[in-house]
Amino acid sequence: MRKIQFLLCMAVLLLPVSYSYGFSSKGEDCSKCHTLSKDEATTILNDFIPNVKVLEVTTGPVQGLWEVDIESGGKKGPVYLGFSKKHLIAGQIFSLKDKKNLTQERLIEINKVDVSQIPLDDALVMGDKGAKYKIVVFDDPE
Repeated sequence: MRKIQFLLCMAVLLLPVSYSYGFSSKGEDCSKCHTLSKDEATTILNDFIPNVKVLEVTTGPVQGLWEVDIESGGKKGPVYLGFSKKHLIAGQIFSLKDKKNLTQERLIEINKVDVSQIPLDDALVMGDKGAKYKIVVFDDPE
């Protein structure tokens, strides 16, 4: 009887350890089993953010989260969805090890402007046209 109690007790103690880590302890990529398409993310987010446009879906900086780059009201930014698709995180994620704001880095990357796409047909160009660095200034004459 004691052996059975001991075995049951060990099984109960070891089960959560082996279950809770899933693929991560085996070095597997969780996104192999968990998927999130742009359309699915749009459907989920439309309940919280009206007229949302999903730009990209990637695995997030934290295990178990999708990073969903969105645009709403002319503004772009990342939000995070859990792999279970039951939790939405709209906030900052910091790397304690690197002391970096990962959300801010992604926000800068999403909103980066490709200067080569700015039309300069009617621009006033000053200095060397072939200079290594260029500065573009926007001004409203009125």
